[in-house]
Amino acid sequence: MPGLRTAVVICLTSAWLAAAAPASADEKNGRLDIYFIDVEGGAATLLVTPAGESVLIDSGYPDNGGRDRDRILKVLGDVAGRQHLDHACVSHWHLDHFGNHAALASQISIKNFWDRGIPEALEEDPAFPERVANYRAAAQNASKTLKPGDKLPVQSGKTPLSVKVVTASGEVIANDGPANPYAAEHRPQDDDRTDNARSVSQLWQFGKFKFLTCGDLTWNTEAKLVTPNNPIGQVDLFMVTHHGLNSSNNPTLVWAIDPRVTVMCNGPTKGGAKETQATLRKVKSLKAAFQLHRNIELEAGEQTPAEFIANSGPTENCEGIYIKASVAPDGKSYTVQIGEKGKVLTFETR
Repeated sequence: MPGLRTAVVICLTSAWLAAAAPASADEKNGRLDIYFIDVEGGAATLLVTPAGESVLIDSGYPDNGGRDRDRILKVLGDVAGRQHLDHACVSHWHLDHFGNHAALASQISIKNFWDRGIPEALEEDPAFPERVANYRAAAQNASKTLKPGDKLPVQSGKTPLSVKVVTASGEVIANDGPANPYAAEHRPQDDDRTDNARSVSQLWQFGKFKFLTCGDLTWNTEAKLVTPNNPIGQVDLFMVTHHGLNSSNNPTLVWAIDPRVTVMCNGPTKGGAKETQATLRKVKSLKAAFQLHRNIELEAGEQTPAEFIANSGPTENCEGIYIKASVAPDGKSYTVQIGEKGKVLTFETR
């Protein structure tokens, strides 16, 4: 990955490296923290706001001896210092994304459940009605439905904080904004009939800092969001969509949002596709591309450098190391590190 490796050298030369991590977000220090929790190719993203509110987007796989549930609880309680969840969101109805909402609710208080609405059935998952029954019970059939344009009700302080839903149930926000110079790059794929295409996408904005997370949103809906115009603008941090699979991460979207930093929530053999890696290499403003896992099926030169990968081995002996981003109280800079002991890289908000 020559282009990305050059960017990494620049990043390591210009970024501030510290031996200790900044303090976790709470009501005292005014930071916004984002934890990308390793759930072996599923997704679980915990955000703690400057007001101390906790928001979990997705919850990984069930079973496996409670592996993903326990990793989430460890980060939530031991690392982030939170004893409950204010908001638990489901991006879409695949088991690697909502599999532990009910299990978590049996261990801690969850005040609000959010999703795109619960369908009666999924074409790709005949067992869905049984799988979702526990979620319905945990939410007491009172989960709230998100649609494009909605805003998650998080508290905002001195530095404005907002969370806007930009896609849900296959629909997108109004196509306002400047013309997308990469609109012509879109090459339609076959229509995706799965729930991936109906993913809830959220745009977090804290001052000038912008973070985009799109669940498993797929190729054609990504293009629908940003063509012919780009209503998202350019972002600072992007959670690479759908674990880095090549049925997502349409260059029309990725190049338009032009992230400075990316985090890929892939597994050892799930996601991190060669085609997606190539798309990321061509992002003009990219400073660093992080991965939760080394893709054991790719050569070293086909993915991000080892120092930007949290977990390098197979699932069987994985330590489950997370990646953390932390935004300064004024939203003008942010840090990213791997685990509690990783080097801290600092980036300026665009």
